[in-house]
Amino acid sequence: MGNCLDSSAKVDTFLSSNPTSASGVSKITTTSLTSHTSNPSSPAVQGNGFKSSAQALPTPRSEGEILSTPNMKTFAFNELKIATRNFRSDNLLGEGGFGYVYKGWIDHQTLTPTRSGSGMVVAVKKLKPEGFQGHKEWLTEVNYLSQLHHPNLVKLIGYCLEGDNRLLVYEFLPKGSLENHLFRRGPQPLSWATRIKVAIGAARGLSFLHDAESQVIFRDFKASNVLLDAEFNAKLSDFGLAKAGPTGDKTHVSTRVMGTQGYAAPEYVATGRLSAKSDVYSFGVVLLELLTGRRALDKSKAGIEQSLVDWGKPYLGDKRKLFRIMDTKLAGQYPQKAAFAVGTLAHQCLSSEPKARPRMANVLDELEKLEDLKNAAKHPPSRHKSIPAPLLPSPLRQHRSPANLTPSASPLPTHRHSALVH
Repeated sequence: MGNCLDSSAKVDTFLSSNPTSASGVSKITTTSLTSHTSNPSSPAVQGNGFKSSAQALPTPRSEGEILSTPNMKTFAFNELKIATRNFRSDNLLGEGGFGYVYKGWIDHQTLTPTRSGSGMVVAVKKLKPEGFQGHKEWLTEVNYLSQLHHPNLVKLIGYCLEGDNRLLVYEFLPKGSLENHLFRRGPQPLSWATRIKVAIGAARGLSFLHDAESQVIFRDFKASNVLLDAEFNAKLSDFGLAKAGPTGDKTHVSTRVMGTQGYAAPEYVATGRLSAKSDVYSFGVVLLELLTGRRALDKSKAGIEQSLVDWGKPYLGDKRKLFRIMDTKLAGQYPQKAAFAVGTLAHQCLSSEPKARPRMANVLDELEKLEDLKNAAKHPPSRHKSIPAPLLPSPLRQHRSPANLTPSASPLPTHRHSALVH
């Protein structure tokens, strides 16, 4: 990649940034399979300060129109050198297909660089010329994230386009990527509750993209592209491969095969036909990673175990066998019914037939039911039924004793959250 577009070049309405893959996981292209390193602490965003917006976007937009989007800060290269202390190695957060990601500091109000440790922390992604991503993907990222705003998408603050330098500036997410927490050895493995929270947040992000008036297909959903804020709220990052969805009565768009081996839907790899159901398959792979604590593709293992889907999928539909593939780092601390529900959902998402996979809105709805059940268990209804009190000589002395109260029949909530996020 790395092809340049002049100012009159047109790009898809919904574009995106760099796909970074897990260590040892391959990027898929039509011509080859190549490996690159993971992005340990990718850029991220605080999502609470803005509203969701997914109005129909103008298509296509020229490069000039994209770069002049209101509310996007244009940074000078020297400003970002100052903000990152000249891209010092001790400010390096990670490396991906796009390039290197550095921690920097800017003023909250003026967005000018500040001294280290003061102002707002940002993540600065710097394109490397020899990387997997080029100007087109860089422009795609700016185009999409300058127009799409949602609490479960990373927030792009601005960009730098100066000479050969192409950089993107994001809000910083302190917990890094889901990949790091699942597969890197650390003092605190992800609890079951946190895994469900992350899955729900990621599902909300994908549902938002799929249900937008102009549909967006993320195309590279994976654990390293799910970033986490301080409270483990999930944000989708790296929109370089995102693609506008089909329009009218079309069921798919035909495109060059790109993505990450182990996560990409089989029909897309085989035919280049891309649809929202391709994202659903990738989401199923990540659900399986959350259940097992294993990577989608692990070449250090032998035989069928190299592919997580090939190895784990047969266990998902059997309640008696599921425990055999559950992440040992959970130490058995998970509700069996909820784990089976997630396994069943993952199995549906991983169907070889795209039409048999659920929509992301339905996936989100099922995950939110698990959240409802958990909350119901913590806070059961306060209604009670009483046992008749014994007859007393005077009706004025009859009363109910707290000792005679028993819980009502069902602690389950009677409502369901909306599956759509607006």
